[in-house]
Amino acid sequence: MSAIEQETKPANPAEGAKQESKPVRRNAQRTAAAAATNGKREEKLVAGIPGAEAANAKLSEITRSVPADTPPPLPANSDLQVIGKPATRIDGRMKVTGQAKYTADIQLPGMLYAALVPATVPHAHIKSLDTSAAEKYPGVKAVHIVERVMDVAELRDKSKDPGKYPTIRFVGQPIAAVAATSYPAAVEAARQVKVEYEELPFVVTLDDARKSDAPAVYPGAASQGETAGGGGGGEEVPQKGNVRGPAIGPNDKGKGDAKSALSGAKTKSEAEYRTQVQTHSALEPHGVVADWKPEMLTIWASTQSTSSVRDEMAALFHLPKTKVRVITEYMGGGFGAKFGAGNSGAIAAALSQKTGAPVRLMFQRKEEHALGGNRPDSLQNVRAGAGEDGRLAALHLTAFGSAGTATGAGVGGPVQNMYECPNILTEESDVFINAGPGTSFRAPGHPQGCFALEQAIDELADKLGVDPLELRDKNDVHPARREERRIGAQLVNWSQRHKPGADSGPVKRGLGAAQSVWYRINSMDSACEVRIGRDGSVELLSAVQDIGGGIRTALAQVVAEELGLTPHDIQVRIGDTHFPPGPPSGGSMTTSSITPAARDAAHQAKMQLAQQVAPALGAKPEEILMRGGKVYAKSSSEKSLTFKQAAGRMKTDEIAARAKRVPDYAKAHVTLGGVQFAEVAVDTETGFVKVEKVTAVHDCGRPINPLALESQINGGIMQGLSFALYENRILDRNTGIPVNPDLEFYKIAGPREVPDIKIHIIEDYMALTSTDANGIGEPSTIPTSAAIANAFYNATGVRIRRLPMTPQNVLAALGQADQKGASA
Repeated sequence: MSAIEQETKPANPAEGAKQESKPVRRNAQRTAAAAATNGKREEKLVAGIPGAEAANAKLSEITRSVPADTPPPLPANSDLQVIGKPATRIDGRMKVTGQAKYTADIQLPGMLYAALVPATVPHAHIKSLDTSAAEKYPGVKAVHIVERVMDVAELRDKSKDPGKYPTIRFVGQPIAAVAATSYPAAVEAARQVKVEYEELPFVVTLDDARKSDAPAVYPGAASQGETAGGGGGGEEVPQKGNVRGPAIGPNDKGKGDAKSALSGAKTKSEAEYRTQVQTHSALEPHGVVADWKPEMLTIWASTQSTSSVRDEMAALFHLPKTKVRVITEYMGGGFGAKFGAGNSGAIAAALSQKTGAPVRLMFQRKEEHALGGNRPDSLQNVRAGAGEDGRLAALHLTAFGSAGTATGAGVGGPVQNMYECPNILTEESDVFINAGPGTSFRAPGHPQGCFALEQAIDELADKLGVDPLELRDKNDVHPARREERRIGAQLVNWSQRHKPGADSGPVKRGLGAAQSVWYRINSMDSACEVRIGRDGSVELLSAVQDIGGGIRTALAQVVAEELGLTPHDIQVRIGDTHFPPGPPSGGSMTTSSITPAARDAAHQAKMQLAQQVAPALGAKPEEILMRGGKVYAKSSSEKSLTFKQAAGRMKTDEIAARAKRVPDYAKAHVTLGGVQFAEVAVDTETGFVKVEKVTAVHDCGRPINPLALESQINGGIMQGLSFALYENRILDRNTGIPVNPDLEFYKIAGPREVPDIKIHIIEDYMALTSTDANGIGEPSTIPTSAAIANAFYNATGVRIRRLPMTPQNVLAALGQADQKGASA
């Protein structure tokens, strides 16, 4: 079952969920029958999609058993004042005026600057390391030799890799670092460090590393902690040479008998697909300022998780968590690579400990490309089969991918979770190469997996002689995606799409579609504190960090809605582990994790204020309403106080309430959707592909701030387009050195490549929390490259199965098709 079906038909009726057939009441007010028992009460919540055509997706009411101290259910967004309305970012002025302080802006008394000593060869043992000249260089205060490289796989049997220093496994691997009174001094001193290598054979491509005689990146089985990409990274996965896997899925065994079902399928599609390495290239590189004091290690970090950095620092340096504080007030982007202390944090803290002074270590762009993480490449073979009725009979994915010296190159999520199919088998393997480690990257594995799967589905439709959207309607039961396909098809005039390759002349245009699947992930380590001052000021505190997605503004909207104020009335203080714990910002989990805690805390503070002002309004506390900056009794709005006047009647200087994320109201495996349509122009003489328009239709539960959601979707589309057409990390086969390690030579999409983007966001109420909101960061980038590829086929009549779609790869695909046609 899909998201809405699972919510309207709960698997466990004992959870207190019951589908209501009558239409939803727009105000969705708390019913008189709501009675608290055993700390819970029965409530009717909005569920479904406004305007949906499918019966199982229409807007309705659903009964849930909810915690007794949670606020009344929210109605649909159309009946709200702040939530669901476009809101400008409350921190926008700070950013555009330069007042916002990022990690690189932190200036502390006596602060030192650090520079790395990177490896210049891809594979070697260090024979000797001489730091004496660096230590004597003017301005140098300390030299630190790296004893453990972070974020890479590690040998299961450490005895197979003896040596005084860590083995070098990629160019750019940190060997040592220098702290000096200025950055130029640190850089020059780092150059004085003398490293003598015993060079070893190396391998830097996926194909070469899979060969039986390939140089071994690790001299034995290597593994890594859980990685978001999956693939062959599990503890029990076999390893032979550089190939770790296969990991079998779904559920470690497969589903049904895919191979037998494929052999008996009426219509089949089988092809090989390749995707490249994409680096994160966030505007702000990795970096920290570490200030080691006896009483506290304080870290200013560009991170997606203040709590992860705190926990990892505490573990690395054997400190109690209470003696580590992490601050991320503002951050210049993170797409999955900025969790934990990382190499920058571990090195800067060690130098600060040695010198007793604050140390700043910000990666330069070349260091960011080597150490900052990347989206692994992939080699996928997808076999798909369908019966005469167009129902999928089987899906079989065999995939290899390289995350360099790390694991997590899996791409099987879409095959396992997108379509209803009785027989599914995924076989995924990680392949080690001598390159910097891959990391989580905005929907790990899914853009690669969708690029292959969604082309395979389109190819099946072509062979069956049915419309690609019609085939998806038959095999995809997700109600939100069904609505998104319907809406998107109307917006792009899909019914008038021409046949593949129908355009005459060298420039051919086409229209293609693809869809995404992502998951509703929550962190229960999410809490907020809301304070109301006697002067009418309102403050929210949480350790959650805003990485650019706008969670600071969304939190202000949630609190403002509850208290009858505007978002700019709320002072939001986040990104500090001294505040209540906040969730990581990744996996599109932030909004679904933290906004319910924010609303619950605001409601509890509101109830305390109502208790104190009710006598002045001649009402009971439960009759007090707050709306439009006014506080009044439900029975009469004529007698009212401004919010500031009401706060002035408080008996104490401050009211404070703290709430943590409570479990979802019902158990359900929820997935998020998203469908995108791409219109492209292909110059068949030059091989140049221009994306002219992208139409995106997405769901994310209850939209909190449509303006921010549109910004997220715009960014996801541009990142997906950049992945499809341009980005490609290239390593020199002879030296292992990256040949495009900076933004001058590493091509990413810019303003000239931005297509016309049209966005439509649907409301998809799930009746699971007090806000019912989800994130949009992942789904917005997953289907873009696949939609462009399907549009390419519609334009040319030729499949392009290799990314990026550079002129070289485009002309090769067109040439191969011409050769096949000539030979036939």
